[in-house]
Amino acid sequence: MQGTRHKASLGRYFEDFAVGDVYEHFPGRTITEADNIQFSLLTMNQHPMHCDHAFAAKSEFGKPLVNSGLTLAIVLGMTVADVSGKAIANLGWKEIQLVAPVHPGDTVYAESEVLEKRTSQSRPTQGIVTVRTTGKKADGTVFMTFVRSALIPMRGHGVEDKL
Repeated sequence: MQGTRHKASLGRYFEDFAVGDVYEHFPGRTITEADNIQFSLLTMNQHPMHCDHAFAAKSEFGKPLVNSGLTLAIVLGMTVADVSGKAIANLGWKEIQLVAPVHPGDTVYAESEVLEKRTSQSRPTQGIVTVRTTGKKADGTVFMTFVRSALIPMRGHGVEDKL
């Protein structure tokens, strides 16, 4: 008996996006204290709110905050499988809003809504897709939003199609 071969695929082609579609990214991610400290050290962010419990305990938050660069990186990474897995390039991020604190131990989730798509004027086999991504904690609290645009190949014109 011969089975059918299935090739794994990451992301979507330009044609697969529709304005108004919402992608609920899965899985979520629990951010640990080790994640926070390692990212802060790696990026040379020495703010004591990320690594000094005694300092953070005296703040209005009462405990350490997760480095906002880390939350942005994690939420952005969560979107790759649905939004930019086939992307040729990220074209930019804008309107990054940090609207609630994230603490070590919080589990975060994300979703992205397609705001716009258009064929590239200079690259006829590619298009530009713009999404708004929302980061939410497990309790539903929105902690971050941002808008991002990516250059996405049309079906038959991606790197994956050449493999």
